[in-house]
Amino acid sequence: MKYPLIKNNILKSDNQKVIDLLSEENPKLTNGPKVLEFEKQWSNWLGVKYSVFVNSGASSNLLSISLLKLDDDPRDEIIVPPLTWSSDISSVIQNNFKPVFADIDINTLGMNTDKILEKITPNTRAVFLSHIQGFNALTDKLIETLKAKNIKLIEDVCESHGATHNNKKVGTFGWLSNFSFYYAHHMSTIEGGMICTDDFEAYEKLRMLRSHGMIREASSNDTKSYWKNNNPSLNPDFIFAMPAYNVRNTEIGAVLGLAQLPRLSKMITKRNQNHEYFLKKLDPDNFFTDFLLNGSSNYAFNLVLKIKNKELFNKICCNLDKFGIEFRVGSAGGGNQLRQPYVKKFVPKNYFKEFPNTEHIHFFGMYIGNYPDLEIQDIDYIVSKINI
Repeated sequence: MKYPLIKNNILKSDNQKVIDLLSEENPKLTNGPKVLEFEKQWSNWLGVKYSVFVNSGASSNLLSISLLKLDDDPRDEIIVPPLTWSSDISSVIQNNFKPVFADIDINTLGMNTDKILEKITPNTRAVFLSHIQGFNALTDKLIETLKAKNIKLIEDVCESHGATHNNKKVGTFGWLSNFSFYYAHHMSTIEGGMICTDDFEAYEKLRMLRSHGMIREASSNDTKSYWKNNNPSLNPDFIFAMPAYNVRNTEIGAVLGLAQLPRLSKMITKRNQNHEYFLKKLDPDNFFTDFLLNGSSNYAFNLVLKIKNKELFNKICCNLDKFGIEFRVGSAGGGNQLRQPYVKKFVPKNYFKEFPNTEHIHFFGMYIGNYPDLEIQDIDYIVSKINI
């Protein structure tokens, strides 16, 4: 593959940090001090008080919704996007909440604020907002309305590290935010994810949810004492406060994260420069180029036809295959999640037809890899195989 979706996301210098760890006389490899250090440095970079490092972005989604389930609140609806990764919706279903879908805005690929507000009912517990492909999906109107209605905002920032809203990083506006450090993302710990919050009580519960529900994972002695005092017949090392999971990451993942974080901002700048140049070179008669770039942190080159032209779309796909340019049809998560088997039994038949913007991306949208190694001549070559 001449132009893969990602290239050189983990450098030799990153690998050397792992080798140094493994070369120690008696290295701790499971969740330990390096994880805690990475969590603190990530919190400082993002601008939140607390972060919890887990084994994937999907696990960060799962724990976020599981945390909601622990609260005594009868509201059972969570508004989710039809264009997103499957784990956003799966985590809602797995925790017995009702997913309620709102269509996207073509300019950001994220849920349209007005569509979200139309779906709010007295049963709405939270909005699970995905920042797709590096675009900011927040609006002041959404933030203010959710606050006024006491509806929690959870931000999925897995594809959008460093994107901003009003010059403040996304992932700092919601009650919780989720990040992914999968190999293809802005920075990588191979697999990995982070849950971020300013809510100390949520932080304590997330630490326990991450590791079997054990109280010894809590950071506060007050938290530990509460559970110990209320369970005197139990060994304090093995008090499981809640039904939970084991989704811890490792010291190896943390070492990779600590190595990559210092260059993340520079990589974001290069990705954005690449993306702006790519959009300028596209044929504006055939392709949508009016994305909302203010505050974006580009993940990939999005290619969306302006009109439904199956013949042209198929020609482009064939050309990209022919010249070794990797792509993914349907953008994030492969397109409209309402067409997926895991969702169909939870919605009416043919419900996917009620989301025209998502449907258009499903059939006439794709993304192509963007990464810091790409140079102007590489982008010119890629575009030359698209403008046909």
